[in-house]
Amino acid sequence: MKKHQKHTNLTRRNNDNYAPNEIAILGTNCRNISDLVNKVSQQLSAYKLGYFDASHAKDVNENKLSEYVFHHQGNVQITTSGNVNKFQQRLQFAQYDYVFINGNHYQGAKQILILDDAKEASVLKRLEQLHNIQFIIKLKPETEYFDFLEEKYPNIKNKICYTFNEIDKIANHLNNLIQEKIAPVKGLVLVGGKSTRMGTDKAQLNYFGKPQKEVAKELLANNNLETFYSVRDFSTALEITNEIPDKFLHLGPFGGICSAFQKDPNSAWFVLATDLPFVNDDLIKLVLQKRNPSKTATAIKGKSKEFVEPLITVYEPKAYPILLQYLAQGYSCPRKMLINSDVEIVEIEDDLIRNVNTPEEFKMAKNELKNL
Repeated sequence: MKKHQKHTNLTRRNNDNYAPNEIAILGTNCRNISDLVNKVSQQLSAYKLGYFDASHAKDVNENKLSEYVFHHQGNVQITTSGNVNKFQQRLQFAQYDYVFINGNHYQGAKQILILDDAKEASVLKRLEQLHNIQFIIKLKPETEYFDFLEEKYPNIKNKICYTFNEIDKIANHLNNLIQEKIAPVKGLVLVGGKSTRMGTDKAQLNYFGKPQKEVAKELLANNNLETFYSVRDFSTALEITNEIPDKFLHLGPFGGICSAFQKDPNSAWFVLATDLPFVNDDLIKLVLQKRNPSKTATAIKGKSKEFVEPLITVYEPKAYPILLQYLAQGYSCPRKMLINSDVEIVEIEDDLIRNVNTPEEFKMAKNELKNL
């Protein structure tokens, strides 16, 4: 008998315990852990990093007023209260490339074990937490492995081992761990528009001897991106494979982007509209070259334009929860999200990102493209 499933089985983002990518540091006192995190973070400044720790104050009263103090340069200091909840923490840490956890207080999905003679009993108490050690750090070069560690994990001496002052090597190892989880990029060609001003489907317009949607798909696919069409519904008549129908209905491109993330929240999505016939292979390569996975997105902006172009953009997985937050506030404009988020901007000549929306613009664009 088939088991009844009460809720829709959605694809989830690959999270660790509290963050998309985390590592717990344990085996020594909290001051050493904090010191290590601060030192390696200085060498990993290209990433957005977080540190998850516990207060050491004995008595903390729940504050009745949450305070948000914003510095004029953009920093914010938040004083609030709440309980540790992995679902809430995943929302808070969704924008971080890497989160360090004080393993003396919270358990991480991956671990760095610091060997400190003074903390042998503490390590023994947390022995079961050391199931995914990435590398070892010796507080002092002469520190020996504890016998119980070798009994529990016979291969532990085969793990890479550093000394506490080898910050460069430790930071380089962490950099590799961050790089390993950078999301792959997939392509999304938006073909679900109504084309009201054009009077005919813009995705079917012929600039280069074939429908423009095929040209757009090839631009992405030729750059080794698995590419899908974003459609309002399944197109059985056209028998198009690799379609993503809108699950977020009547929201235009915003709904198409969210539907792609619902299908695969663990990939970045290179979104490309079909009403941009001057976009070429060089431009696609430039965006991929300039892609910054630490940002919410990598977007194009014309040199004389005030705002970015949201439909030639690589949206990172961390963009998905932000898009949903905007939707919860009643906004369905991807440009509004980009303007108010941490985005990598690639400036180019305006002519390359001209939209073609009317029959007159189509004729002009087609004639111009013939002469290129």
